[in-house]
Amino acid sequence: MRPFIAILLTIVVAAALSACDIRPEGQLRVGAIAPSLKTKTLADVNGDFSRITTYRHPDARMYQLSIDEALAQNKTILLEFATPGHCTVCDKQLQMLKAILNKYEDDVLFLHMDQYQNPEAFTAFGVQGDPWTFVIGADRQVKFRRPGRMLYGEMDALLAETLADAG
Repeated sequence: MRPFIAILLTIVVAAALSACDIRPEGQLRVGAIAPSLKTKTLADVNGDFSRITTYRHPDARMYQLSIDEALAQNKTILLEFATPGHCTVCDKQLQMLKAILNKYEDDVLFLHMDQYQNPEAFTAFGVQGDPWTFVIGADRQVKFRRPGRMLYGEMDALLAETLADAG
């Protein structure tokens, strides 16, 4: 009888969670329209990086646009959720993004969201934990999302494919 109760309880919990559309891997699915919201930019904090990121070596190009402003440009967006102030993997992820940004900066908008400075973005995208990578197409659809660190080669292939599909 106990295994039956355990199975029944598992089904009930799964049904309840699916009804609320809560997923541990993030709420926003591939194919969904990215939420448009105002997030802090470097201009909003008078150029003070400490008020926009906990990253020790920030690249100003990742903090020029709010999510809503980036979406309005109708370009591919790479949106990185990473809080290096409490996440060493996030630090490595942002180092890699700085390197790949140089290759794709003419075609892709790169945005970094730090949980301490833009918590509303984490909420809007359903992000729990970090790092998380989202690629959003010019059509505002989420084309890719993934938790955890990515390697340069993976990111390069992803961006090349996304841009080829859009072209």
